Amino acid sequence: MNIFIAILVVLASGVLGLALLRLLDHRTDRAEWRRLAALQPAMPERFNPEMISGLPEPAQRYFCYTICPGTALRPVTEIDMTGQFSLGTKSDPDYQPMEARQILAAPEGFVWAMHTRGGMPVSGSDSGSWTRFRIFGLIPVGRLGGDPDHSRSAFGRYVAESAIWAPAALMPGPGVKWSAVDEDTARVMISHGALEQAVDVTVDQEGRPVEVSFQRWSNANPDKVYRLQPFGAFMSDFRVVGGYRLPFRVEAGNMFGTDAYFPFFLADVTDIRFPGVQP
Repeated sequence: MNIFIAILVVLASGVLGLALLRLLDHRTDRAEWRRLAALQPAMPERFNPEMISGLPEPAQRYFCYTICPGTALRPVTEIDMTGQFSLGTKSDPDYQPMEARQILAAPEGFVWAMHTRGGMPVSGSDSGSWTRFRIFGLIPVGRLGGDPDHSRSAFGRYVAESAIWAPAALMPGPGVKWSAVDEDTARVMISHGALEQAVDVTVDQEGRPVEVSFQRWSNANPDKVYRLQPFGAFMSDFRVVGGYRLPFRVEAGNMFGTDAYFPFFLADVTDIRFPGVQP
């Protein structure tokens, strides 16, 4: 009987410890979310095409499509989404229904909090400082971050996603430089401290951004070794939100533009907001 009680105490202590870890993770998520939301300017400038007159023509097309004249330039964006997230590989993707919410505040950071709704439940969050996921809401299956490789990889992600959902964050200014790639593609280079990331934005004739691609520092490869490899996204279903034309359908994955391309992230946006703006 004493052994049985001891086992129960150990199990209960383990569950309590995991629950406490989850609580601390959620507090950290919320604190980082609040920090990033507070970066929204209280008195933002308003978009005027003259602000981008010196940029390459595809970049001018991009901004004139995604930001309506007179729109307040709000670089911090919140996105709610549903869709599918792969827990497998290209040959066996094992897509799971997912729900997620995200805040983008390039170049400072981001938080993406998600949970799956089918099969073995997976939940957790990504940020510029951590990747933390668990199954059944308690059991950790991945806790990464706090190192240069993770920071570099995360920086690439949220700079690229800003080109998708937060164009005001990429307006020309300190740490932001645009250059031409070809007649329909412009490259933005974002610098922040020791971090630097180039992202290519391809637009159609109207200026609608249809592809975003970049070389991402990633270990999502068979060798599990960090190296530069192509990553990218296709965008569609553009809608006007608060003076911005933004995609409500995004498909993204590793090895973009190659035969090995694997779209593990299929998102359908349900809402886009700008912190500090009254609904």
